[in-house]
Amino acid sequence: MHFGRIGDVGDEIPVALIDARVYDLTPLTADIDGAFLAGDPVAEVSARLGELKEIPDAAARRIGAPVARPGAVYCIGLNYVAHAKEGGNEPPEEIIVFMKPSNTVVGPDDDVALPPRTDTVDWEAELAIVIGARTWQLPDADAGRAAIAGYTVANDLSERTWQLARSGGQWSKGKGAPGFCPLGPWLVTADSVDASDLRIWSTVNGEPRQDSRTSDMIFDVGQIVADLSEHTVLEPGDVILTGTPEGVAVSGRFPYVKDGDVVEVGIEHLGVQRQRFASTREQ
Repeated sequence: MHFGRIGDVGDEIPVALIDARVYDLTPLTADIDGAFLAGDPVAEVSARLGELKEIPDAAARRIGAPVARPGAVYCIGLNYVAHAKEGGNEPPEEIIVFMKPSNTVVGPDDDVALPPRTDTVDWEAELAIVIGARTWQLPDADAGRAAIAGYTVANDLSERTWQLARSGGQWSKGKGAPGFCPLGPWLVTADSVDASDLRIWSTVNGEPRQDSRTSDMIFDVGQIVADLSEHTVLEPGDVILTGTPEGVAVSGRFPYVKDGDVVEVGIEHLGVQRQRFASTREQ
C-alpha cells in the first residue's frame, strides 16, 4: 500500500494510493504521522476502504512529504563503498550518524532555494526508512526490519563548504538549510516492497549522475535500525536516510547545483522526485 499527503503547503491531507486510485484518509486519521503508523494502517485502511472517498483530481494537486513533520531525521554517512572511496574515505566499520532538522523536510517536487553566499550545494539520492514502532536497543537486524513502517525517496541536499570546510568536526552544519530534505512522493509500506535490492539513481538537467542499487549498501536497513536503536530511542514517524551511492558533485566529477538546475532522484518501485533550484536574492 502507498500512503501520501497532497495539498498546498500546510494544508495537506492524508491519502492512500490503491490500484491507481487515490483515497482520502481523513475519516481515519488527521495525518500520516507517528500515531497513524504505529497502529496497523494497512489493515485499517483495507477494512474501511468502502467508507473512503476517491479524489478524482489528485494528480493535479501538489504532493507533500509523505510523512507529517517527523520528530527526527537521522542520516547515515558513507554507506556505499564506491561513494566512500570517491571521497577518499575507507568504508566505515560502524555506522556514521548525523542529523538534519525536521524543518528541512519538504515535498518531493517543491522548488529549493539555494542558500545565499554558497556555491557548493550537492545532491544525494537516498532510500529513506520511516519508523513504525518505538524502538530501544533492538537485539538484531530482523528486529530492526520489523520496526520499519515503510520506505520513501529522499534527496539529502548538502552544502559542502559548510559540511566539510566549516564543519567544526561534524557534518550537520551543511545539511540543515531550508528545503534540504525533499521527501516522497509516496510512503510505500514495508510489506509491499523488498528494499534490499532496488535501483537508485539521480540526474541533473537530464544528465545521469548516480546509478546504483541498494544491495551495495554496507549496512542494510535492518542493521541500521538496530544499530541506531542501541544509542537512541526511535519513535514512530521518525525518518532515517540510509546513505547515497557514488556520483555526487563533491567527487569532483560534476559541477555543483546552480540557479535553474533541475535534479531528479528516483528509486525503483518507490517513485521519482524533481526539484528546480533557484538563487536566493539577499535582503
